[in-house]
Amino acid sequence: MLTKKDLQQLKEKGISPETLNHQLQNFQDGFPYVKLQRPAIINDGIRVLKEIEANLFSDEYEDNTRDLKLIKFVPASGAASRMFKSLFEFTEWFDRTEQAFDKLNADRGFQSIHYFLYHLENFAFYDELRYAMAKDNLDLVASLDCGDYNTIIEYLLSAKGLDYGSLPKGLLRFHSYPEGNRTSIEEHLVEGAMYARNVDGRIHIHFTLSPEHIAKFDALISTVIEKYEMLFDAKYVITHSIQKPSTDTLAVELDNEPFREVDGSLLFRPAGHGALLENLNDLDADIVFIKNIDNVVPDKSKAIPRIYKRALASILIKLKEQTNKYLNVMAVVQVSALRLTEIATFAAHDLSIQLPAGFNKMEDVIQQKILFDLLDRPIRICGMVKNVGEPGGGPFWVTDAHGNTSLQVVESSQVNINDAPQQAIFNGATHFNPVDLVCTLKDYRGQKFDLQCFVDPETGFISTKSKDGRALKAQELPGLWNGAMAKWTTLFVEVPIVSFNPVKTINDLLREEHR
Repeated sequence: MLTKKDLQQLKEKGISPETLNHQLQNFQDGFPYVKLQRPAIINDGIRVLKEIEANLFSDEYEDNTRDLKLIKFVPASGAASRMFKSLFEFTEWFDRTEQAFDKLNADRGFQSIHYFLYHLENFAFYDELRYAMAKDNLDLVASLDCGDYNTIIEYLLSAKGLDYGSLPKGLLRFHSYPEGNRTSIEEHLVEGAMYARNVDGRIHIHFTLSPEHIAKFDALISTVIEKYEMLFDAKYVITHSIQKPSTDTLAVELDNEPFREVDGSLLFRPAGHGALLENLNDLDADIVFIKNIDNVVPDKSKAIPRIYKRALASILIKLKEQTNKYLNVMAVVQVSALRLTEIATFAAHDLSIQLPAGFNKMEDVIQQKILFDLLDRPIRICGMVKNVGEPGGGPFWVTDAHGNTSLQVVESSQVNINDAPQQAIFNGATHFNPVDLVCTLKDYRGQKFDLQCFVDPETGFISTKSKDGRALKAQELPGLWNGAMAKWTTLFVEVPIVSFNPVKTINDLLREEHR
């Protein structure tokens, strides 16, 4: 039963009672696991570009995009606190006793605290950290020499110094350069100049942010924007949005009753990156490049990703043009059987669309209706890298509840690990999703798709969390590149491993790819 206070809370967040009831029903029913048919592999769902092909497509990029609006979309909300999990834990037990030093020195592996401390000067934020300590008459080198590591970490993570523990990844210094070190946001500005420049010289980049980070984001942009506009002789159009409160989902007790705060209000939680579909849906562009905030490399390694990003966009544009040509014809006339065969071949061969069983025996009018529906969808090309053991999603052929098989990006949480055959298929993936997408958002008439029409609502996720010591169940919306794009036309293309260099832990910035 919803109280007047509940209804007012829903109204303020922009959530309808019907949506709330639907979320409660999801907790009751749960979400079904996906049905994997087989991994997508090279020549069966994943296309490989020869080097000469990639370069040719890249060289055609300017001509192909001349009349199109391009935007780079960067999910950048959330604090970077998980990057520093090991540092937070270290300060809880390190008390400078002999036993503490022995424990510290026992693990000298790449991800260890020992490695972090003894390579501190190699981080792009080193000079900034040293200056922050010096303002309080503390010497960073002296603190290292005497083992006062907790003070160093305090100045790195807390508001006393750089406050990295509460900042988003976009505002952290990632890479060192002679002319000045760059944050990951700045690296995205540089990348944007390489493949998201419009014919009018404007570079449109859209970041999704948390409200508490907007002021610092704006301050950084205002400080650096002129430098990069002069460097690339371009005009940046930087926009941002927040994850809408209307996309938050209700939390429930373990018995599926609504979780209430001490004051009796309902508890809502952010619903994962799938909530950003609303932000993507608001963009007005012909081509959108999607890449996570932490997956950037320094200039020395940008050449190959630039080629492939431009190549994927060129391929997408050519496929979109041919798709539009077929849709414009089918929208006004009943095409011949010969033409239907041509369109069906294009759908299957070029767009990796699996036609329904018995398609060839159907009447022409039915075939045309099916083909029109299958082609009249947003298209995305997903770069895929060879599997290097990273956790996360991969490319698969998936069969839905209606018996339709299509290419999908699937996360481990969507797979029934107790089903041995399904687990074997999931483990058989040869490639990994680095979130390297190029998308079209407009239909054959040049009008924006309503992206909410292409979501598979059955691909949400329920997890167990806690709040103030009380266990709760949380619900995530279908992931942005998983269920939120389930009904898009999807193609997978292998891209070089250099396209995937995320920063999940602080020590990842010490990898050769980020040096």
